[in-house]
This record gives sequence, structure tokens and C-alpha cells, in this order.
Amino acid sequence: MHIIGIAAQKGGAGKSTIAAHLAILADRDASPALLVDTDPQGSLVLWHRLRSAETPILAKAEAKTLPEILEAAKDHKVKWCIVDSAPHAASAISAVMKVADLVLIPSRPSAFDLGAIEPTLRQAEAMRARSLVVLNAVPPRRGFGRTTVEMEARAVLDSYSARVWSGSITQRAAFSSAISGGMSVDELEPGGAAAQEIGALWTTIKDELESK
Repeated sequence: MHIIGIAAQKGGAGKSTIAAHLAILADRDASPALLVDTDPQGSLVLWHRLRSAETPILAKAEAKTLPEILEAAKDHKVKWCIVDSAPHAASAISAVMKVADLVLIPSRPSAFDLGAIEPTLRQAEAMRARSLVVLNAVPPRRGFGRTTVEMEARAVLDSYSARVWSGSITQRAAFSSAISGGMSVDELEPGGAAAQEIGALWTTIKDELESK
């Protein structure tokens, strides 16, 4: 079973949105996929209630019950598990990093968000957890080049020696529309720009973990 953790100390980075979208793509690859919500806010629980489909499976957990849930998933031959962690909770994030094969660290390209990401990077480093920063809610590009905001964000992350995904997730209304309907952007707008971006992220993750 491949376990993908989503972690960020700062709220509003887009953890839950990315987790939900990856879970749907993982479920499409090998159903059922398991989505674990360890965030007390329960955003993914609400999203899952809005879904018309039964999968991906959703489990609510605390840091102390996470190993038990993952062990049960392995017993049921689940191939993909996505675990969303709580913000502002170093111990809970540690619990996710401990079990994850890959930790995604989403960040908006703003000074406040980039400033807050370094503790999460150092935590992953201390735990020897493989991590990948995902730039999220990036301003739309004009033309073929990256925006100045994105290039500056990548420069900051490079100064942290962070491993950063080569792509990015653009700020698009489709993401909020999909989540509010218990869907993914691929279900809402198949083949759309948002679906292509999240699909590219999933391909990167899948290729990396399946080549282990």
C-alpha cells in the first residue's frame, strides 16, 4: 500500500482540496482508495457526505488511531491511501510523516505562506520523510512562461533546499465549485485546465511511488 501524507503547519494551504482530488484519481487507478481525515475541522468528512459515489472510502482518525486504520486498509488490500493532517499541530503532522511514503507540502506563493513552510520542511527532514512541495493557488499564467510570483516563490523554496514539484496548481474557481458539490474538477470539467493540472500531479506521485 502506498501512503501519501499531506502536511502544512499553516492553514489555508489547500491540503484538503488536494487530498480529495488525489483520492479520486487514486480510486480510479485502483478502487477502493482510502482517504483519511485527521484534521479536527473535518473538511473532508463534509466533502465526502456530499458525494454521490461511495468511493473513495473516507475514514476519520486521530493521530493515535491512524496506525490501526492503515493496518486494516493493508489487510483489505487497499493500494492507495491519502492522509490529510491538521494544521498548527506538529505532533499530529509527525504521526502522518512517520507512516507516509511521500509527504506533500502544499503552499500558496505568498510571503506569509512561504515563510510558514520552513518548519514543516525541517520536520520532514528530521524525520527522514520524503517530501515534495506543491505550489498551490498560483496566479494564472499569461503566455507560456511562469509568472513573476511563481518564480519568486520557487527561488525562496530553493533557498530552503526544498524539493519542489515542477508543475503548479493554478487558482481556479473550478476547484471550489467541485469541492462544494462533493466532486473533483475532473468530474466537474473533464479535460479542463484544472483537471489537467491535478492529473499531472497525480502522474508524478504515482510514477515516483510505483518505481520504489
